[in-house]
Amino acid sequence: MNKSALRSFATNARRELLNKVKSKAMKIGITEEKIKKADVESSDAIFIDGRQLTSKENTQREKLINRIKQKGFNQVMEEVAYTWFNRFTALRFMEVNEYLPSNVRVLSSANPEDPIPDIIKEAMSLDFDIDKEWVYERKVKNENDKLFQYLIIKQCNDLYEYLPFMFEKIDNFTEILFPEGLLSKDSFLRQMTDIDSITEEDWSNVEIIGWLYQYYIAEEKDRVIKAKKKYKTEEIPFATQLFTPDWIVQYMVQNSLGRYWVENHPEDRGLINDWEFYLEKSNPEEDFKEKLEPYLNRQLKVEEIKCFDPAMGSGHILVYMFDVLYEIYSRSGYLERDIPKLIIENNLYGLDIDDRAYQLACFSVVMKAMQYNNRFLRSIKRHGIKLNLVSIQETNDINEEDIYYLVGKQPGEEFERVKGLFKKFINAKTYGSLIRFDKFDTIYLRNRLKVILDNPAKDIFEETARNKILNILNPLIKQIDILSMQYDILITNPPYIGSKYMNADLKEFVNENYKDSKSDLFVAFMDIAKDYVVKSGHIGMITPYVWMFINTYSNLRSHLILNNTISSLIQLEYNAFEVATVPVCTFTMRNYKADIPGEYIRLADFKGSSNQPIKVLEAIENPQVYYRYTTYMSSFLNIPNKPIAYWINKRVSSIFKVHHPLSQIATTRIGLVTGDSKRFLRYWYEVDMSNISFSSKNNKQALESGEKWFPYQKGGPFRRWYGNLDYVVNWEKDGYEMKFENSVGDRVKSHNYNGEFAFKEGITWSDITTGKFAGRDVDVGFMFDSSGPMMFVDDNKYKYYMLAYCNSKVFQLLIELTSQGFHYNSGTVANVPFITPNTEQLNNVTAISKDSISIAKRDWDYFENSWDFKIHPFLDAQIRKDSIKATYNEWEKVTERNKTNLKDNEEELNLIFSQLYGLEKDTTKSVDEADITIYQANLNKDIRSFISYAVGCMFGRYSLDQDGLFYAGGIFDNSKNQTFKADEDNILPILSGSYFEDDIVSRFVDFVKITFGEETSAENLDFIAETLGKKKNETAKETIRRYFLNDFFKDHVQTYKKRPIYWLFSSGKHKAFNCLIYMHRYDSTTLGRIRTDYLHELQTRMDAEKESLMNIIDGDATSKEITKAKKELTSLEKKIEELKEYDEVLHHMADQQIEIDLDDGVEVNYEKFKGLLAKK
Repeated sequence: MNKSALRSFATNARRELLNKVKSKAMKIGITEEKIKKADVESSDAIFIDGRQLTSKENTQREKLINRIKQKGFNQVMEEVAYTWFNRFTALRFMEVNEYLPSNVRVLSSANPEDPIPDIIKEAMSLDFDIDKEWVYERKVKNENDKLFQYLIIKQCNDLYEYLPFMFEKIDNFTEILFPEGLLSKDSFLRQMTDIDSITEEDWSNVEIIGWLYQYYIAEEKDRVIKAKKKYKTEEIPFATQLFTPDWIVQYMVQNSLGRYWVENHPEDRGLINDWEFYLEKSNPEEDFKEKLEPYLNRQLKVEEIKCFDPAMGSGHILVYMFDVLYEIYSRSGYLERDIPKLIIENNLYGLDIDDRAYQLACFSVVMKAMQYNNRFLRSIKRHGIKLNLVSIQETNDINEEDIYYLVGKQPGEEFERVKGLFKKFINAKTYGSLIRFDKFDTIYLRNRLKVILDNPAKDIFEETARNKILNILNPLIKQIDILSMQYDILITNPPYIGSKYMNADLKEFVNENYKDSKSDLFVAFMDIAKDYVVKSGHIGMITPYVWMFINTYSNLRSHLILNNTISSLIQLEYNAFEVATVPVCTFTMRNYKADIPGEYIRLADFKGSSNQPIKVLEAIENPQVYYRYTTYMSSFLNIPNKPIAYWINKRVSSIFKVHHPLSQIATTRIGLVTGDSKRFLRYWYEVDMSNISFSSKNNKQALESGEKWFPYQKGGPFRRWYGNLDYVVNWEKDGYEMKFENSVGDRVKSHNYNGEFAFKEGITWSDITTGKFAGRDVDVGFMFDSSGPMMFVDDNKYKYYMLAYCNSKVFQLLIELTSQGFHYNSGTVANVPFITPNTEQLNNVTAISKDSISIAKRDWDYFENSWDFKIHPFLDAQIRKDSIKATYNEWEKVTERNKTNLKDNEEELNLIFSQLYGLEKDTTKSVDEADITIYQANLNKDIRSFISYAVGCMFGRYSLDQDGLFYAGGIFDNSKNQTFKADEDNILPILSGSYFEDDIVSRFVDFVKITFGEETSAENLDFIAETLGKKKNETAKETIRRYFLNDFFKDHVQTYKKRPIYWLFSSGKHKAFNCLIYMHRYDSTTLGRIRTDYLHELQTRMDAEKESLMNIIDGDATSKEITKAKKELTSLEKKIEELKEYDEVLHHMADQQIEIDLDDGVEVNYEKFKGLLAKK
């Protein structure tokens, strides 16, 4: 099945149908903005914009207007569009599979070369109720579009007798909005019937219905999810409808419904041979059957099995349940022609909140029946069919007067009971199957329905109530029956909606009814599933696998472990379920507790969605594969918070059982939540360094320092031992502004102020990660964030030992049991077991740990991102050689040596801890290259960083006469720079030519001469140019100029994480004028100096250049010289014009004498110069 073609078709179809439907609405005077009144009205017609509508069309128009008033224009247009899409999809499926009662193709021709559908050619011989005279007239006049619309409506009305859920009698507003132009060669209908795009073989599989629906809503799904807002009721289906991959459906059904049957009827175990995803232990324990016996029913009949999908979508799971049930019925000796109806009426139950999906689910189930009995539609027409599927309906517009009418009496016990019933279904399309239901006797409602049908309304008021009750009562009775039943089997792919995306009604409902599972809808479905299923029944689900591990769901896990039995579980690779964009697992479980093991498959090592079923089948074929496990749920009880850590062995389990948690010798703390990071956090290099306190040891010292900014731990990317020191936090006056001037209403947005742990030394890590744990050393002086929690060791002699333990494979193995890489929160870390070392172990590990920190710190400080950066490595006395090339080679050796030393350290630690914890068989000492988190020399990056350092020296941020930062706030004293003077005016022009003697290229050439000597300067500049990508016929200086003009600022923005400290003033796309300034040296006169000293000077020189070119063109030059001059003149004139426009903006802003406050950060300050600065 070509999924790309299906997606393209469905997406285009939705757009086209919406446009066509809206176009038809506009023709009858209805748009989103306005509903026109009739120009002329008579007893049998009206006129809108001069177009006549018949009485029937007017009635349809009025129904449409009423619907729009209820639901809104856009939602009604969506409804009509998807209604026609569903109908055309159904017609195409039926015609290809020859299921249409007429045996005439409706949308295409049996001859693929003929563009005219057979229904038009065969119109006069159709068995429908048609006006043959009218049809003949249309054929004669070749009015195929009109005839096609007429025949489609007649075909749909004919199919109503067979499939009323899909083909309602079309006399409502969907008829008047029938899309036009469907026979044109570019219409979606042509794409639908194009066998080169979607083959007829694809249409033979009922699974196509579900895929088309998912792709039809894909654009709305993307819109809703990307908006990252709470979902409105009508948006929930878009956000949650996911078509479950076929192999997962097979796995769930075979291991729940299939297992249920063969355990009750072992004589039918032969069925398992056809169930390729059936997962069981090949040699079960001796007492296995004995433990199951209390829950088995050897007299179970297949027609007694009730199977429920509470979030059925388009019916994919129901359809495969049909297949398995058919096999069971056949084994049980039922007549083949009787089985489909028995399955539909006795076994399959489903519910959804989406009317679209409901239509398709009903259709899919009936089409599956047709696959087994091609006379099934005729049977429906003769005998009817009872489908136990429902799209839940709401009672929001039913008031007390309506309920009075329904019960036929004034307030009393009966009235209150029915009123309570109707209240249950207010907002039902938001809650769906989560509505908890006590048994309600629907016989009473059926009797009242009969009375109402037999007695017409007495007046207009009763007529209104009667119509409302008649519209709701039948679906209400059906959904009550379904919601109040218990089932043997429940299988579903529930909706995934986290609490932050729940609208107010849904959030209140879940909080009230699902207190222990309110964080996500899928967990609420896991909760209620146990109530829907009988004690001996089975459950199958596919869900995000977070419930298996994180602390939020520990109560859910406890309940499952104590009351249920997981029979099988497959944990997919993190990114394998593409349609959901979340990591998932699929599992089956018994709704009772039996002390028997389950079978588990862990696919974490196998990338790609297509690889998942292959590896599952391998594990079923060969139970000895390393990624298949057999585990008792009771083993999870030994681990804190009881994660479903099915791969755990007895050795690991005993560590949790015997040894105390890390919290016995250390305290872990979640960090500060500022409530407004943009306001209270800065990258350290954004602010005045003199306003940062780096040495405060406690809150008292911080307050006494009088400073505003303090170093801040905020997690960051995977890095061990030391680093990720990027941020400072505004904690002036003990955080007064954050605590008291940072609220919404009465609620202060910030919390967790670090308290007594602020500024203490310890260990930090990144809370949110999809990778491995990485501990880092933290010296005194830091506050810490919620995403960068910290650990404080009670006895400081264990600090470095603890850090080494945290960065070991043993620690990773143990913490993964409770986190699975989602969150390494403080509670998870605190629960990891800790074995106290002896003195020799402590001293040995501490020494290795300190050495590792030293290597990582030295690595971090090699780069400008560190506030302890001293000098570029190329100028480090221990690395620098006579040339830049030789220096780079030495630098390469240094970084390689550092990496090797750190790798050796980490591998030695892994060996020590694996021996100490007795886990030599469970971990290896080896460390992957990718996990050594220090820098490896890279010529291109290192040359660019050298250039960046040179620019820093040009601005005075750094100095060749002083290690570290020379100026980053305070008083600038250039007299201290002797070796290489900083630019006096803080303006470095970057131009396409050498217009200024002190432009950035000239200064860089001087820098290279001073740092590496004049005698090797040509060699060094060539080496730099070659590294930057020197072009043929380009000099080294030209290459360097091109780099400064095109790429330097991009590199700078990337290095400084979109918070550049060197700002690029640029005149526009022709780059006529560009200059850099250093923001810490900016003052209110800077713009004026840029304009008068550089921009105007450049304009003068360009005017002179223009005159020179004109002289060449008008003089006696050769034709080649003239052609060249004309080309240069064209380019120059564009630049001159660009400079004029830029000068106007610069003049305006220079006159404003704009001031900046470094505390406001780059984002705020940069915005003040919009129109002058290059985009970041």
